[in-house]
Parts: sequence; C-alpha cells; structure tokens
Amino acid sequence: MNLLEQLTELLSTDERLVINGKLAKNKIVELGLSLDSTLLKLLLSNPKIKSHFFTDIEGVLIFDKVAFQRFVNNKSFLPDSFTQFKNKVGLFSGSQYLENSSDVVLAWPYKDCVLEGGQTKDSQQRSEIFWNETLAPEKVDNLLSPKSLINFKKYNAEGECLDFEITNSDSFVIKGNNLLSLHSLKERYSEKIKLIYIDPPYNTGSDTFSYNDSFNHSTWLTFIKNRLEIAKDLLHPKGSIFVHIDDFEDAYLKVLMDEVFESTNFRNKITWKRRGGSANPTGRLNNVVDYIIWFSKGEEFTFKPPFTINDPNTKKYIKERFTNIDENGRKFMKSPIQSPNPRPNLMYEYKGYKVPKNGWSISKEKMEQWDAEGKLCFPEDKNKNINRKIYLDEYKGQPVSSLWTDINVINPMSKERGEFVGGQKPEALLHRIIEMTTDEGDFVLDFFAGSGTTAATAIKTKRKFITCEQMEYVDSITIDRLKAAVTGDDSGISKEVNWQGGGSFVYCELAELASKYSDSIEQAKSPEELIAIWEDLKESSNLSYKVDPKTFDKNIQSFNELTLEDQKRFLIEVIDKNQLYVNYSEIDDETNGISELDKKYNKQFYGVK
Repeated sequence: MNLLEQLTELLSTDERLVINGKLAKNKIVELGLSLDSTLLKLLLSNPKIKSHFFTDIEGVLIFDKVAFQRFVNNKSFLPDSFTQFKNKVGLFSGSQYLENSSDVVLAWPYKDCVLEGGQTKDSQQRSEIFWNETLAPEKVDNLLSPKSLINFKKYNAEGECLDFEITNSDSFVIKGNNLLSLHSLKERYSEKIKLIYIDPPYNTGSDTFSYNDSFNHSTWLTFIKNRLEIAKDLLHPKGSIFVHIDDFEDAYLKVLMDEVFESTNFRNKITWKRRGGSANPTGRLNNVVDYIIWFSKGEEFTFKPPFTINDPNTKKYIKERFTNIDENGRKFMKSPIQSPNPRPNLMYEYKGYKVPKNGWSISKEKMEQWDAEGKLCFPEDKNKNINRKIYLDEYKGQPVSSLWTDINVINPMSKERGEFVGGQKPEALLHRIIEMTTDEGDFVLDFFAGSGTTAATAIKTKRKFITCEQMEYVDSITIDRLKAAVTGDDSGISKEVNWQGGGSFVYCELAELASKYSDSIEQAKSPEELIAIWEDLKESSNLSYKVDPKTFDKNIQSFNELTLEDQKRFLIEVIDKNQLYVNYSEIDDETNGISELDKKYNKQFYGVK
C-alpha cells in the first residue's frame, strides 16, 4: 500500500477519529496539532509513516505536525465528492481547504469570527438549518451594519394598524437573523434593555452539527459568543441576563459568560426541575432539570427577591405551621419575636412577660403597633414567649433559592403549549425572572423568540419587549400568540395576574437581499430547482467573489453527481454573506424596492430627522 492507504487504514483503528463510519479530517488535524500521545504512538507504530512524519535528531524523534496537517488536509487524502467539487470551482486556498486555512477561524477561542445561520432542535421537530459557516474578520465588512426594515405593522387590542408613529414605548417583533437584528438595535437601544432572557439551541449532539465533538463545542460557543457580546452593549447598567441551557453545554457557557460579562458579575446558576423522573436512559441517570445562568451587567442591579408557596417544602411548612385559627376563622402561625443574638438595647419589659435571654427582635414601638393591630399571641403563663401572628392569607411564602421545584413544565394538553410540543417554557418561569429583575415599563429582550413566551409574559406584566426570530413560524405562531395576549387571553399567567388585555407591539422584518437565495436553496426539492437558482445567483451581485461562474459551469457534471444535500451546502457557501440583508445606508437604492412608508418608519426607528 502507498502512504495514503497505510495512513487511512492505521487511523481507522482509532475510534475517536471515526464518525458515522468515516474518518473525520478535522479531528485528525486537531489531535495532531495538539500532539495527542495516543495518536503519536499510533503513527510511530508504522515504519513508513514514522519515517515520513518524524525526524531523528540524536536519538530524539521530532514530529513534524505542520507536514502532517498539510498531508491530511490535502485534497488527495479522504476525498469525497463534495470537497472534490469545491476544489474544482476554486474554494480552496493554497494547499489547504479554505475552511482550514489560517485566515478562517473555526476553532475556539479565536474572538474575531462571526457565525451565521440558525440551528435545529430535533426534539422539537423544527426545520431550522444551521449553516456551520464561520467568517474571518477580513470577510466581514458591512455584514454587521444596521439593516433596512420593512413590512411594518402595529398590533393592539383593536387589531392591525399600518399607519402609526414609532415611539420609545413601542415593543418590537423583528423577523430575520438575530445577530444582524441585534446590531441593528444597537444605536436605538444601547444600555436600555433591563433584562435579557434567551433559550438558545442546546447543541445536544442530535442537532445538525455534523462534525466532531470539539468542533461542535467551538462552533456553538462562537455562535453564542457573537450574540452575547452585542447583547451586553444593549444591556442597561443595572440590567441582568439569563441564559437557559441543559447539561451538555452549561459548563462551557459559564466560562464563556465569565469572559463576556466578567466573573464578578455572576449571580446564580439556577436549577429548574422541569419534570419528574421515570426510567433511566441507558448508561446515565435520567436528567430532569435545566439550568439558567444569571449574570448582572455590573455590581449594582435591579433585584427583588422572590417568594414561593408552591414548592413541596413550603407546602409542607404551611401544613405543619399554620395550624391556628382566630375568632374570624383566619389561619395563622405563631412566630417567636425573641432575638437569636444578644440585643442589650431591646431588653425592655412588656406587660409583665419575661424578657427573652437575648432581648426582643423588635423595638417597643413595633411591639405596641402589632399589639394594637391584634397581631400578637399572649400566653397565660408570663414566663413563656410572646409570639407574632402570621396570617396565611398575608403570607408571601418562603424565599426562593437557586433550586426551582415549584414551576411545572407545560401540560401537553394545555393550549399554552401550542405548536412546540418539545421545548416551550411556561409563562410562570418567565414571570418570576421578569418580576425579580425589572419594573413595569422596563424593556425585556429575547432574541430566540420561538413561540413568544418571553414576549407574551412581558405584555401581561406591563413590560416593553423586543424579540427576534428568523423562522417562518413567526408569522403564524409567534404573532398569533402575541395578538391573543394583547386582547386578553386566559392562558399562562393570565389568571394569576388578572390579565384583561392591553399593550401593543410593532412587527417588522429585515429587508432580504442575498438571504432570499439561501431560503430558496433550503426549500428546493430537486437538482433542477437548484440549477435554476444558480442561474439567477450567478448573474446577481450576491455571489461570493471567490467563485468563478465559468469554472462552475464547466464542472456542472461534477455538481450534478453530488447529493442534493451537498448541492445545497455548496450553493449556500458561495452566497456573499455580507449582503444577506439590505443595509440601512442603501435604503434609497431603488433596486432594493423599499417602499416610501417603510422608509418613513426606518427613519423613525433609527432616529433620523
């Protein structure tokens, strides 16, 4: 066998390097560059490979990891139809694939890259696509510039309105890529958002990341980091951010947030018991919790400690302690009012009762006030303690800890659950977070809108909101839910807060440019449809400068031999990502088709007079 064949056979014996029955180039390169001892021992076991990649210097073997990386990345090693086709049409740089060249950032912890696309949650049966594409700094020019917005509509209890004025009290639903939406919000909402709550894709291993685990983590972290950095700019100096996550990525996320928001601003890792356990899955214990990582922006932040009467421990406490009934039939418990620590200044006598060892826990004036209000229990024996009456109907409950066991996941039969049977969070969960970190009138931001749980809860708690979603269901599911909220629906927390309706919100969309091609490619059902899209794309200004249409057409037979999935992958990669949407600076370009009414709303949104 030649060197290629020997190396392929040898590497195939390391199960770490085999994914779905195929050798993973990026995993091989990663272990080689990190001088993985197991990999090096494996390479040394073959004399021919040893002599090719190792140099003997006075009895010491030196591994040439650069030569090994180039060899593995060479188009002759493990070629497949997709990479062969990419090479034919020019998507490579020197002797390396473009995605592995030094000017394209794929691996964490590089900080300058921008990750595009969305990601599926297969457990929710959502059709969102994650492009797994990373753009290096030199490929990002006007990508993050403010975008033009179109199709403005305002919704309130009376219905839909197309003629209105945008004000500082308006809430917004923005349809489009959330990273670009966030950058479009920066000028108007910098440091004005009091609370950010997001429930991002979890990267569970069943999603569309089709690479090795290390690449999964690095790509996912980059995806989240890009969004957290701009989110921090939007966050109020006394604001907080909560990120909902499970145990696949929570440790990585905490380290990332330590960097972005500073570790001194970490507040809690909240554990939410979202369901009861049943049989354990194979090889691990049944996971019945999610985590919510909470950071404030600074040392001073809005916080109103919450109380609960619904968790099991508090219910037991109520049952055991509230056993007394007064003459009006009101339940109460007795609470001692002596101090646990010495209080010399509170050693006063009261109605002849024995002064507690450490003194009372309240002043004489407060004692007299509670006595006048009938809130004290006086035992017949004056050697016993005076107690305070705490009435059940006035009892706020026990202070909430970082373990939340009193909020149940949505019942599958509940209409609050809607279309997303796998992943919706209950309004009660958002209600607690919103109430403890914001005041009425504050702005709440959720840039992974989903079905609109955060926004609906914000409406019912009289907060303003901004939420972003790029998927098509925003028109039918998210908007419909929020329209129901402003008209006074009875789902979620409506009964608890006596919600009768009110509020309003503005809907708008990022004006599409090249993104219309990615949408068409994603929805295409046949190679013929993709060829038609290519014919249109190559004549447009939305094709990447790295692709020569003539070379593509000359190799059309190789393109036709690809699977439909790989054909889609290639066409999406050749779209110029800097032109996904229309920049606000180009709003007056007639070819972009922005209406005069939308231009008016854009000027109001961006504060242009």
